[in-house]
Amino acid sequence: MEAQRQGGSAPSAPTRRAVLAGSGAGAALAVLAACGGSPPSGTATGGATGSGSAGDGAVAAGEVLARADDVPVGGAVGVTVDGSQLLVTQPEEGTFAAFSAVCTHQGCTVAPGEGELVCPCHASRYDLATGAVLTGPAPSPLPEVAVTVESGQVVSA
Repeated sequence: MEAQRQGGSAPSAPTRRAVLAGSGAGAALAVLAACGGSPPSGTATGGATGSGSAGDGAVAAGEVLARADDVPVGGAVGVTVDGSQLLVTQPEEGTFAAFSAVCTHQGCTVAPGEGELVCPCHASRYDLATGAVLTGPAPSPLPEVAVTVESGQVVSA
């Protein structure tokens, strides 16, 4: 009560409304921070160049990526080659493609979905045949890795 003796007023306790408003603002800032900056822990992948993406040049030519029989028609399999996470796809029987598995939005690992490739972090969807963005927030397609099929194996070209 020192403040009262000196003629000042004692500090008042915050109102319930002020506490709730402050809590709401703090929660909003936490949500905004989670939507920007670096990828969620444990989901980022680094390419062979350390840039976090893969594409032509990220995997040496002649590297076996997968057995053709292991890649489902209308689907994909995830593989790691030389530290680069890739998706090998077979959009239609006998047609193969490969793409970086690093989402172009925030670097999360993209996974095979039902007839498409899906980022589990923010629901970006990519075309199985081309790696093109079907729905965002991803800003650009997945980098492609050129492939051929040799002796029943999908090989980087």
